[in-house]
Amino acid sequence: MMTALAPALLAVTLTCDPAAIDPKSWSLTTRAQALNVTADRYDWLDGFALGKHELALADLNDRATRLAERAREIDPRNLMASSLLARQMLIEGDAERAEEFMAAVMRDGGAVVWTATLYDVDARTYFVLAFDRDALRVFRFDQLVGPVERGFYGIPKFPGPENERFWRAVAGCIDPEVQPEAAVPWSDVREIKAGNWVLWFKLTRPITVSSDRTHKKKELREIKVNLHGRTGTLEEYKPVGSDRLALRGRGPAGYQDMVRRTLVKFVDPYKRIALPPLKPGVGW
Repeated sequence: MMTALAPALLAVTLTCDPAAIDPKSWSLTTRAQALNVTADRYDWLDGFALGKHELALADLNDRATRLAERAREIDPRNLMASSLLARQMLIEGDAERAEEFMAAVMRDGGAVVWTATLYDVDARTYFVLAFDRDALRVFRFDQLVGPVERGFYGIPKFPGPENERFWRAVAGCIDPEVQPEAAVPWSDVREIKAGNWVLWFKLTRPITVSSDRTHKKKELREIKVNLHGRTGTLEEYKPVGSDRLALRGRGPAGYQDMVRRTLVKFVDPYKRIALPPLKPGVGW
């Protein structure tokens, strides 16, 4: 059953049409989001500061949420604002608000989108995963960005605000002329398993996905994906046989679980997709 929509979301039909969206609202969900994501939050000393990356990501997410909220205040019809808020509410752990925005986006034919890492294809490049009512769609980064600029270790750099097509896409308005690298109907997803760092989408039939960095293709019977947006935390513990405290990382397992449980409410009305219990341990 679809989540009941809040009155404000029921009152409007969401759109990706630039001619129908207030220009300031449009800019807040494209150009402003680009400037936020690509802002320089580090210097070379930050490599020695434990926890700095967690704080920087929290700042990025906070700003992304506030920009999307302001865009929606200016023009509630802007589908990108609601799509961004659906994603950001999951990142922030607010499942109830995430469901409201996701319901509106999917009702009006949009998608909720993440940049992602597919470790079984290429851990040194990015992909874009779009979730809509009908399918999980996988795009190579270069399909939406164009030529990819790469930094340390070959990791892609996000494009600037001039690349509006990319920023529209990751806000839920993907150019319909861009065909995904792979499209998986929800009827072909038999299980979604959650771990510390990743989700596993187990498929009834394989798909083929290629890397935009190596151009090598990989056949997948499950999609092992890290959806960007949340990082782990550092915690102190006392190793057995030692008097000294040590640090270890904990993955955001609760985030993975919330994403999958929210998604299935909209894409699996007959509850066919299995959701194994969350049992985070060591590793993925």
